[in-house]
Amino acid sequence: MSLSPVGKGIKAGFARFLVIVILGMFPAQTLYAEENVEEPKPDTYNKLKVFSEILSLIESNYVEPVGSNTMIEGAIKGMVKSLDPHTSYLPPASYKEMQVETTGKFGGLGIEISIRDGVLTVVSPIEETPAFRVGIKSGDKIIKIEDESTLDMTLQDAVSRLRGETGSPVTITIFRESFKAPKEFTIVRDIIKVRSVVKKLYKKDIGYIKIRSFSKNTSADLDKALADLGKEGISKLILDLRNNPGGLLNQAVEVTDRFLNRENLIVYTKGRSDGQNMRFTSHDKVAGVTYPLIIMVNGGSASASEIVAGALQDLNRAVILGTQTFGKGSVQTIIPLSDGSALRLTTARYYTPSGRVIQKNGIEPDIIVERTPVEDLEEEDENKTEPKEKTRLRRFLREKDLKKHLKGKSSIGNVEEESEVESVDKDEETASIHEDLLKDNQLQQAVSLLSGWEVMKKMFKNLQVPTPDPDSRISMK
Repeated sequence: MSLSPVGKGIKAGFARFLVIVILGMFPAQTLYAEENVEEPKPDTYNKLKVFSEILSLIESNYVEPVGSNTMIEGAIKGMVKSLDPHTSYLPPASYKEMQVETTGKFGGLGIEISIRDGVLTVVSPIEETPAFRVGIKSGDKIIKIEDESTLDMTLQDAVSRLRGETGSPVTITIFRESFKAPKEFTIVRDIIKVRSVVKKLYKKDIGYIKIRSFSKNTSADLDKALADLGKEGISKLILDLRNNPGGLLNQAVEVTDRFLNRENLIVYTKGRSDGQNMRFTSHDKVAGVTYPLIIMVNGGSASASEIVAGALQDLNRAVILGTQTFGKGSVQTIIPLSDGSALRLTTARYYTPSGRVIQKNGIEPDIIVERTPVEDLEEEDENKTEPKEKTRLRRFLREKDLKKHLKGKSSIGNVEEESEVESVDKDEETASIHEDLLKDNQLQQAVSLLSGWEVMKKMFKNLQVPTPDPDSRISMK
């Protein structure tokens, strides 16, 4: 069938457009070296001919007028949708929106999402955000946004629908394994300010640092937290990467480097072209901290957090505790296009120093500890005959808190007992710490293990301990 003059013009314009898109996928040095560009197979031209025929037919005969730009953009979206869920086409507005995501402040609900097994899935909620406060959890399946099914929705389309004006509500329908039926959650959008690093102190000498995401200031914030905890005299450390959806690769490398004292391979990538094969190593310019280290992970730990956990596990620098991570170990390269849009293209896979593939597999902990839901812990308390508040207070009381308790040696003679004000302050601080541990059995296990670290070192100091099987894992529930 012969094409109309309009159809021929569209065909020629599309051919030029396609060349621009294809060239944008290659490294810059190949743009001007014709001998390096592979000739397309003859079948490619036949398919493009069919495409131009369909484009012309729709433009001429569809029941309603359709712009060629709309059809071409739809074709591009369909093309990238045939690849993995992290490859996507970003129209100019979406590309600009994406560029603010890693600055540490952006609008939305406070969740990281992905497509797993064809279903829009929550990787993890960010703490202290609207989604976290209403109870969204890692692994939740988003089956509707407002009244629209997400079944055939691209990742970028889902992100665009979830974001909106600050203060405006959006209703999402969630299916969770523990639900008998899908449940609607209405969440009010807000500016998401990510405080990436949080620190605490447990048992006087156990430091705790939680990294919520890897944004541009994470390594600097980590340095400050480590310095502050160092002044408080810590000798052991817990690094909490649970529900950390990832972020910037360079920050994952920088964070890992803080715990290493010599040059080591941290992560490497493999792709189809040599330009995608990269290696990232630590350096010895700054001495890394040498505290015994436990890293906590779960199903919401993804991407950059998996790089940190995997590297320090392979290098025998840390014990990994928790549950298996999400398994997002692919590299996305953002390629700007001529019209202000961009292509987010999966170009490589991440590998740990020992060569383990993170993609799909995730990182398996050395010590497996399933998280016990807070509601289950509360249910245990309710089954006791003693009033709940009395049981709670009993956990924080000791012999010295009882009326007419017998004095210890330090209380006899001229040694003054600590002031009542100091005692009250310490009791409040202890109660707060105990509350954290009671609500979080994984954290409780990590603190317990580090509490006994020195005791175990003394016990095994002069013993020949057999090398453990690297494939073995300890399970604690």
